[in-house]
Amino acid sequence: MGARLRTLLNSSEEQTLFELRTATTVPQRVKDRAAMIRLSHQGMYVEKIAALFQCNVRTARQTFHRWQQKGLGGLWDAPHPGAQRRWHPEDIEYLETCLRQEERTYNSQQLSRKLAKERNVHLSADRIRQILKKRG
Repeated sequence: MGARLRTLLNSSEEQTLFELRTATTVPQRVKDRAAMIRLSHQGMYVEKIAALFQCNVRTARQTFHRWQQKGLGGLWDAPHPGAQRRWHPEDIEYLETCLRQEERTYNSQQLSRKLAKERNVHLSADRIRQILKKRG
């Protein structure tokens, strides 16, 4: 067994980590990480915790180090890289108000041209259709 890596928690931290277990909006990975921290606090070895959660020992150790460095925020994943949105929620709200207030009807291509002309936002007709459908 490697060196013991034990996490010490105060009562409020332990209570918070315990409550994360039953939260419905928290991802499962965060719940698992919170449980790892609690088990470490209770004295379980890192190797046994990693075996219990079926992960690498290194992954478990990273979880403990992230907890020590960042606290509760270290349990969540960092934002994933990707392209930034080319539109803002205000742009879609503008389209929705146009659809509600104006008496005419629009198809997605017309909405795309309207958005480009009036707000200088270039979205394809398919993308506008997806966004509006998702918003209901």
